[in-house]
Amino acid sequence: MQAMTEMCVFFRKHALRMVGLFIACHPLMAHAASAICTPIERYVSTKNIHKRLLDNLSTSVIVFDEALKLSYINLAAESLIAISGRQIQNAWIGDIFFNAEQDIEDIRNASMNQHSFTKRRTELHLPQGRTILVDYTITPLLEAEHNQVLMELHGLNYAERINKEEALISTHETTRELVRGLAHEIKNPLGGIRGAAQLLARELPNDELSDYTNVIIEEADRLHNLVDRLVGSKKLPELKEINIHEVLERVRSLIEAEVADKDILIQRNYDPSIPNVMADSEQLIQAVLNIVRNAMQALESPNVRHKTGTINLTTRVLRNVTIGAVFHRLAARIEIIDNGPGIPEELISSIFYPMISGRAEGTGLGLSIAHSIINQHKGMIECSSKPGNTRFAIFIPVADK
Repeated sequence: MQAMTEMCVFFRKHALRMVGLFIACHPLMAHAASAICTPIERYVSTKNIHKRLLDNLSTSVIVFDEALKLSYINLAAESLIAISGRQIQNAWIGDIFFNAEQDIEDIRNASMNQHSFTKRRTELHLPQGRTILVDYTITPLLEAEHNQVLMELHGLNYAERINKEEALISTHETTRELVRGLAHEIKNPLGGIRGAAQLLARELPNDELSDYTNVIIEEADRLHNLVDRLVGSKKLPELKEINIHEVLERVRSLIEAEVADKDILIQRNYDPSIPNVMADSEQLIQAVLNIVRNAMQALESPNVRHKTGTINLTTRVLRNVTIGAVFHRLAARIEIIDNGPGIPEELISSIFYPMISGRAEGTGLGLSIAHSIINQHKGMIECSSKPGNTRFAIFIPVADK
């Protein structure tokens, strides 16, 4: 009895190996196994190709089953609605798009009646309070066993943002050329005034009178520096591989030193999966520092109605992003969000122009310089604001390796 038991254990342990050996040794069995495996391999390979094709589309694609539960979402759609497909797998459509009863009813009717339709400029409310403006197309898919619904989304927020950014870049370049021309005309007489003041100082019989010439020299120098700042640096960025979180941590340490005696909190929400980007570390620090310092100054304004100010530094990785006219597989997004009084509506469209400031004591150069630096890095910067929530977003492409 014991011998029989041991034989059974041996057979169970080595059964698969014995069957495989039998198939390998018998030509007919090997040929049959190959005939079975080849179609399976082809099916798996074809399925993977289809998934790769869908994941590399810039169009957002979502597939729902007949109960309107999510069965597939591509990478572009994940980026559009800012949520991972794993988190919403098998989720009902109403748990993805909030307060969309009419849209859901239209999609259900289209699925039942097997007809397609397109809806323009529709607002879809997403988790975490976000809203996107899209055109979407619904196409029922007839399957042998069950029906599915294909949903194609085209984000209009992004398209409008690209158009706005292109117009801003064009206007900004025109303004810079104008300022450079004025700078040349201003610097020449400034140099003459400063030189004449120095010569006059040498001829003065009384040292007390030199105070007046010193004022002329100091003011000439101040105007010279202001013109240089208006023109901006002509130095091209020295690009090298950097971690954007090192840049943000440097900025955070500088700002925390400035707000040590103030009721302002710096909060962080980083995505550690962001790859390194090609950038000039010092210039990127300057750009982010200008924006964060702008947020800090907004929180110090008398219009703030809450006790504690907060500045949130957030990073995320985005897939299939178009910056300007260039498509990128990956991009890093840096967000600086504060709960200050917000930017006046009449300034929001021109906030990145030089000499535009919402503060009486402001120079209006910080955001203009930040925009120029990000533009030199082939990136994009945008701003949205309402009382209690001002958001600056920086997009920097991740170079393909």
